[in-house]
Amino acid sequence: MAALRDLQGVDGLTPIRFAALLLASLLSRPGGALVAQTPPGPIADNSFLIEEAYNQEPGVVQHINTFARASGGSSWAYSFTQEWPIRGQLYQFSYTVPVLHDEGLGTGVGDVGLNFRYQLLGSEDASVHLAPRLSVLLPTGSEGRGRGASGASVQANLPLSWVPDPALATHWNAGLTLSPGAEPSPFLGASAIWLLRPEFNLMVETLWVGGDEQHFVLNPGVRWAFNFRSGLQIVSGVSYVIGLDDGAGPDAVFLYLSFEHPFK
Repeated sequence: MAALRDLQGVDGLTPIRFAALLLASLLSRPGGALVAQTPPGPIADNSFLIEEAYNQEPGVVQHINTFARASGGSSWAYSFTQEWPIRGQLYQFSYTVPVLHDEGLGTGVGDVGLNFRYQLLGSEDASVHLAPRLSVLLPTGSEGRGRGASGASVQANLPLSWVPDPALATHWNAGLTLSPGAEPSPFLGASAIWLLRPEFNLMVETLWVGGDEQHFVLNPGVRWAFNFRSGLQIVSGVSYVIGLDDGAGPDAVFLYLSFEHPFK
């Protein structure tokens, strides 16, 4: 799941910033031994800018890394996310740690996100899933250096996933970020994913963010998976974030890497 958790009204938000102020992961492998099981199935919960509505399965943890670098400059953004099921698939907790680098402002941690999701609708074979999320964004980033808000922020998102055909998945987001000293920042997003093969997908995402500044981007990309008999699934991906409005800032290359495996 690649959520919109950190789109919290930071001044000068550009595609590179919100492209990697989302989810990401794998600085460390969580404790617990791998559990032998059949290989994972097709790629299902590895979008880039749009949040999919699939909570983690019981006994399965996911680590997500994202990295984005602006075209024609040295600015970049990285994020790390771990997603954990809570006593089954109904509830999920995750945390997100963004690291940002801007020319002239240095490198540092942004606002850390603590995220809770509830699987309101959907089962393993269902074509429609709904998983509302509520996040608290801690003021760990420097506001003066463009890495955070002046205080704790709150973000809500309503991700809906609809699979109209076995070879096509669509995902829809509608949410709002409330940050101190800033206008409420609504966001809307949608994506379509073509399962050319179960382990190789073509995708296109679009995202609009409002508030003090408005941004609209298009993000075409590709993702592929390596499945192992132990239950480990590694998903890699790459896309190119294209700003569709004058204030969107430079385009950005976006890289994605996820590790998902069982634990006990």
